[in-house]
This record gives sequence, C-alpha cells and structure tokens, in this order.
Amino acid sequence: MVTITSADLRRQFTRCRELALKEPVSITHNGRESLVVLSADEFKRLKALDTREALYAWELPQDLADALESAAPPAFTAQFDHELEA
Repeated sequence: MVTITSADLRRQFTRCRELALKEPVSITHNGRESLVVLSADEFKRLKALDTREALYAWELPQDLADALESAAPPAFTAQFDHELEA
C-alpha cells in the first residue's frame, strides 16, 4: 500500500487518484494514518463481502433472542461490577 501525506494529496490529487485505481493509498495527517483511498470497484467488492445486518431487538430471530436472554458475562468481568454502582 502506498502512503502519502494529506499535504501531498492536496498537491498531487491526480497522482493519488491514479495510484488508488491500482491499489489502496494510505493518507497520513500529522504522521498518523487517517484515511485510505481506494477505487470504486474495490470498495464495491469489499461491500459485497460485508453481510452484516443491523436489527432492532424485536427483529431478532427467536433463537438469537433466547441466546441473548440466557447469556452471562465471563467471570473476569466481575472486577468491573463496582463501576455499575452509582
């Protein structure tokens, strides 16, 4: 993956655009990665692989609702119980 600064992106947008058609381009701001530019085709390919679905609680299939109802937190989380006391 090619990495360029946000200042270079402003100055050399056409170059960045051409690079992003071939591979993702990482954009840094103040030395930290902040964005990734990629081609529309690659974005569509990645979105097609994402099969997640957001549901309201009342839209859950009954087996998942039952599993959530009977779920218990792992034992190691008991150390944080004091944070629930107001």
